[in-house]
Amino acid sequence: MESTAGAGQLLAISDLHISYPENRALVEQLRPHTPDDWLIVAGDIAETVEDIRWTLATLTDRFRKVLWSPGNHELWTHPKDTVDLRGVARYEHLVALCRDLGVTTPEDPYPVWHGPGGPVVVAPLFLLYDYSFLPAGCVTKAQGLAYAKSTGVVCNDEYLLHPDPYPTREAWCRARVAETARRLAELPEDLPTVLANHYPLDRHPMDVLWHPEFAMWCGTELTADWHRRFRVQTMVYGHLHIPRTTWHEGVRFEEVSVGYPREWRKRPVPPGRLRRILPMEVGPGDRGAAPGVGGGRGSVR
Repeated sequence: MESTAGAGQLLAISDLHISYPENRALVEQLRPHTPDDWLIVAGDIAETVEDIRWTLATLTDRFRKVLWSPGNHELWTHPKDTVDLRGVARYEHLVALCRDLGVTTPEDPYPVWHGPGGPVVVAPLFLLYDYSFLPAGCVTKAQGLAYAKSTGVVCNDEYLLHPDPYPTREAWCRARVAETARRLAELPEDLPTVLANHYPLDRHPMDVLWHPEFAMWCGTELTADWHRRFRVQTMVYGHLHIPRTTWHEGVRFEEVSVGYPREWRKRPVPPGRLRRILPMEVGPGDRGAAPGVGGGRGSVR
């Protein structure tokens, strides 16, 4: 494991969605607080490889280290992208892009943060989801999807995120969870962790969704004990577009998304704020957020 000492801060952000000009401008304004700052980017940068490359290249020029976890938007095979790779091939293409830029990916050795609040292993993860966060009253994926379609709340992953060569997205998820658990179990038992994934490790953050059925595309029950099992100090995630801090069984869960302009314009705080993970930041966000802050999840996510 790489170890980097310094007096900087471990920062995080996600859901930059730079296809919106207003969000691209936010990225252009992002700056570290110190020369030793690390930045976690927890997915949903953009839908095209060109935009993903531009964003990560911009950030690696500014931050001492950038760590990336893929979101569902990066994994889409989108008609406006000139790169038409699908599934694992697309993910591996993005990993190679990151390595060319010096960005740490879920496939690389997990670095150790030795700055303030350390030492802590910082692990970017790629886990996907398996439809186990079903709507109330549903016991199968088919029932859950049927209910979601009846409400008009269907994630665009159903049309754009392909699992090739896996038969299903949930099969890909199970493979990712198994391999990631193996790697995390090999970490030194005396080191706490910061785990960064596009989706939360536990279902509790979905309690405030305007559309609870969207939880099907938000993670897996297979990771429900990981915050205890792997000595998690902070769990960093995005995807929900509801930036806030929650505490679950004594563990801090930090949603760090920017979201779409129509969402962040409604908030009282300026958009594009980097959330400090270490040393631990305590502020108004630690009281959580009201249900639906940032907008509910609809049919176009």
